[in-house]
Amino acid sequence: MFMYKRVARYFIVITLIASVSVSCKIGRFAYYNFANITDYKIFPYRTAHADSVKFTFTDAKNAKVPKKLTVKGKEYNFENYLKDNKTVAFLVIKNDSLMCEKYFSGYNEQSVVASFSMAKSVTSILIGCALDDRLIQSVEEPVINYIPELKAEGMDKVTIKHLLQMTSGIAYNESYVNPFGDAANYYYGRNLKKAIYKRKLVHKPGTVFSYSSGDTQMLGLVLERALKGRSVTEYLEEKLWKPLGMEYDATWSLDRKDGLEKTFCCINARARDFAKIGRLYLNKGNWNGKQIVSKEWVELSTTPDTANGGVSYYKYQWWLEPGGNYTATGILGQFIYVAPKNSVIIVRLGKNEGNASWESICYTLSQMY
Repeated sequence: MFMYKRVARYFIVITLIASVSVSCKIGRFAYYNFANITDYKIFPYRTAHADSVKFTFTDAKNAKVPKKLTVKGKEYNFENYLKDNKTVAFLVIKNDSLMCEKYFSGYNEQSVVASFSMAKSVTSILIGCALDDRLIQSVEEPVINYIPELKAEGMDKVTIKHLLQMTSGIAYNESYVNPFGDAANYYYGRNLKKAIYKRKLVHKPGTVFSYSSGDTQMLGLVLERALKGRSVTEYLEEKLWKPLGMEYDATWSLDRKDGLEKTFCCINARARDFAKIGRLYLNKGNWNGKQIVSKEWVELSTTPDTANGGVSYYKYQWWLEPGGNYTATGILGQFIYVAPKNSVIIVRLGKNEGNASWESICYTLSQMY
């Protein structure tokens, strides 16, 4: 038995060394194994600074924090359910009042959590801002206007709208467990531009929906090129982080030092500040009288469109729910949930999803207020 363990350990070490020698990316995949909400610690980043003027949600005088939660016919203690299902932050906001604010596992209002794919929705907002600023002329523009390196056969037919809708037809393997797949390359790799240039067309653009972090990262490169020397993080600071009165600075993880923002993921911020993204869209892009992004963009982003390969549940990097609700969603159960008819915003951040269906739970809670 002792000899078996030694051989097993030896095999593991040799395998890891071999992996590292083949690719630093695979080595990082082997070492970190899987995404974690503390991954902001392992990547280089740029900082979006908060303004000196802060916007704060008020504590509700008559907060209705549920004591019980019924899930699939079974009743649970509300706080225990959140905690048992790996939640680290849970906020419910109505009419700018915090109806519920709970933290677990040593987290509090100052704790940073990685957004994962919630950043896709923020990237979409910034594309809308760039359209308002005439940095981008139209969503119908060909992507090669900004990324001429993609002038391969058929790629000239891919538009910014196709990327927003994830109907580009460009191949991307979204698997999170394959160290040789695109997702690992984009997340752990150190040259996103090179990865983007290598993508290949497999479907006619505008015919097939396929959820693709690669499409959002391509949007990030479009945005960077449109900004002409400014970084995506600087634009985030200018258009959102300062105007929205964020309470804390945020960071955006990069592929490498002085590299490209991982726009498909990786904005690192606090729960209350994530909630302000929801508030902006709840108010149709208006922030206390100032139009941050056009009302038309918000409505386009959250209204289903099944034409040209589009689907009823996804639009412009937002997940759409029945009844007009919509979410910015990230792996491991990160949610900014917006229920416009009830004027409710819910933020759930967690180490993983646990055994919960958070979309269903958020819908149920939104109806209580």
